[in-house]
Amino acid sequence: MQIWFREQMAMYTAYHRDVRNCATHFVGVPMIVFSLLVALSAVPLGQFGNIPITLATVFLSLLLALYWVAVPLMGLVATVVHIPLLWYADAAANDPASIWIIAGVCFVGGWVIQFIGHLFEGRRPALADNFLQVFMAPGFLVVEALFACGLLSELRGDLELRSRKYNE
Repeated sequence: MQIWFREQMAMYTAYHRDVRNCATHFVGVPMIVFSLLVALSAVPLGQFGNIPITLATVFLSLLLALYWVAVPLMGLVATVVHIPLLWYADAAANDPASIWIIAGVCFVGGWVIQFIGHLFEGRRPALADNFLQVFMAPGFLVVEALFACGLLSELRGDLELRSRKYNE
């Protein structure tokens, strides 16, 4: 699992070298994640005590579990970042009049911002070559922030080495 994950992250890394592209992703990716969580929060699955369980809860739990297994520190930070997004998405889903407007504006806006970033990069998005890359984007942002803090240097070096084969 860890080798597969590192390989996927390395591919994502290769498609995101330009600092302007990365900056747009720090805005666009959370918008897209939020939009998906809002839409998926509209699908209730039951209760766990007083906590409502929605399709968004299941989706986010599976994504975070992948991150925890692959890189535990990334999983921890991603959980801290994404749980508030889930809470806000659940709150937005409680307003049926605006749920699809919120989800749609955030989804389209997030993609527009990211495509602008890829114009700077001069390369199409990684998911155009491998759809699984869409699941790497939130984790990539977390590891980039951790790298900026001087953490996970072994992972950073490994991703740099592995990403070379994905360069044009």
